[in-house]
Amino acid sequence: MLNSKDLQDVKSQQRTLKQASGPEPALGPLEHLPGTWKSDGMGWNMIALPFAAGPLGYRLLLNQYNETLEFTLVDKGVPNRGVGANGQTDQLIATLDYTQQIVQVAAVDSPLSGEAGGANLAIHHEPGLWLHMLNETQPHVDIARLSSIPHGDSVLALGSSEVQQGGVDIPEVNGLPVGVSHDLASPYLAPYKQFNDAPFKGNVTAAGFPGFNPLQPNALLSLANQGVDIVETTTLIVDSTVATAGVTNIPFIVKQANADSMKSTFWIQRLADGSRRLQYSQIVMLDFFSRGDGLPGRIRWPHVSINTLTKE
Repeated sequence: MLNSKDLQDVKSQQRTLKQASGPEPALGPLEHLPGTWKSDGMGWNMIALPFAAGPLGYRLLLNQYNETLEFTLVDKGVPNRGVGANGQTDQLIATLDYTQQIVQVAAVDSPLSGEAGGANLAIHHEPGLWLHMLNETQPHVDIARLSSIPHGDSVLALGSSEVQQGGVDIPEVNGLPVGVSHDLASPYLAPYKQFNDAPFKGNVTAAGFPGFNPLQPNALLSLANQGVDIVETTTLIVDSTVATAGVTNIPFIVKQANADSMKSTFWIQRLADGSRRLQYSQIVMLDFFSRGDGLPGRIRWPHVSINTLTKE
């Protein structure tokens, strides 16, 4: 939340649209996002997909990718009108437009489908907004991310930020599906065991590179931080399961592989040389097929994407 002077400055300017050209105080924890961020082969993705031709009914697809993430337009002083116990209770919001474009570098799936595709395949496009709520906020909710995905999904995720000195420990993530046994000896988890035993290396040929393992998908983020002098980290965490947030999908997706939730964590890093890096880990839970543990509902399949980007 802005201090009273900065908040009054935004109020006095009224609503303002401008191209994002650098840090904007009204954006608060988002102020270092404006600009263009890119990665070259540092992005990794895992997703389980329904697959009728295979013996398991699903296939596990792993991608290595390039990414361009561009933050372009600031909209300051967006007013939400309200009335409280003391009269008019308005909220002001600062927003930042973004566009995410992802192009595949390499891919592999198991069982083999013939549909993984090759290099230079466009695999994701996402326009959206990041919001900073300047005042009248709920506890632990002062930022939001709104995303539109061409598959037919719309996401509102809410959360908060934290600034820390130095780097931070990247949390571990388990990519195994929820609702089935996690015993890798189970034939049902054969694709996960395959890539646990021999992680996907994409086009990386460097000696000692461990590869992308769906059981530990965040591990390559920690590896990318080794030897990097990080002096400050701004962490943004947004989650669609927070109250009033959510994911909505077109009917086909709801029926076949429902995107039920999304949680993403961004780490904006300031390095000792003054440059900035951006890392993220995003988990979308896809629900399809009946659970195998006796509980009601569907199996929940983690769709995990990670990347390390630098600012141009």
